[in-house]
Amino acid sequence: MTIAFLGAGLLGAAMAQRFLGTGASVRVWNRTASRLDPLRELGAHAAASPADAVRGVRFVHVVLRDDASVDETLDACGDAIDADTIVLDHTTVLPAGARARAERLVARGIGYLHAPVFMGPSAARTGGGSMYVSGPSAVWERAQSHLAPMTGKLIYLGERPDLAAVYKLVGNTMIITINAGLADAFAIAQASGVTPGEALSLFDEFSPCGTIAGRGRAMAEGDYRASFELTMARKDVQLMQDAASSGGESLHVLPAIAERMEALIAAGHGQRDFAVLAVDTIPPVTG
Repeated sequence: MTIAFLGAGLLGAAMAQRFLGTGASVRVWNRTASRLDPLRELGAHAAASPADAVRGVRFVHVVLRDDASVDETLDACGDAIDADTIVLDHTTVLPAGARARAERLVARGIGYLHAPVFMGPSAARTGGGSMYVSGPSAVWERAQSHLAPMTGKLIYLGERPDLAAVYKLVGNTMIITINAGLADAFAIAQASGVTPGEALSLFDEFSPCGTIAGRGRAMAEGDYRASFELTMARKDVQLMQDAASSGGESLHVLPAIAERMEALIAAGHGQRDFAVLAVDTIPPVTG
């Protein structure tokens, strides 16, 4: 069986390597052709165009930058994608983009699943990480055994074509926010003579992830009964700002949080739990 990869960036190339390691016949296309050289050395066929890559294959993996690049590349395939082909789109995109693509391809009789991943290149090469999939169940049933070796966790979310795109953006929001918070945390530590490496050791024993299961659930339910009042949280944020300032360090995330807290306190939310940061999205049910 021959499969195709449209896109050979860090993630796409690693995914292709995973299949090449199993002896699969792999065609690859990339806008910058020179990036295909390492894959060619591993046995991949470098296609001259998207249409050449997908012609006659059963599975087409799309690993590109954004909605525009996915649409442009699939359009360039023209009629080369057979009706029996399944397009597996791993690109991080807008939910509306995934939904529109699904509608266009289904109208042509082509199977489409959106299948974004939470994995880096090293995990992709070894079949680690996780993959979330949404789209028609009949297409999922045909593709499941093909996708399974690509990831440590394969989760099917159902027929709603844009749901995996929503989950991917939610997950990436947390990844980016946590890392941005770490940058500020390291600045506070360094301002007080503690190295970032030393500060990181705090999380060997203390896991802030527990807040997702606890306060996160309350927040999602609009439960703002206080266990950590917003006014007290704002006081702590000020301590963080003062500690950084005293050591000549700049903060980038916490000042925006402080501004949001001030606005909510002025609006009368000060005695609620600081989960009330979500109140504009999730109206209070209790608390």
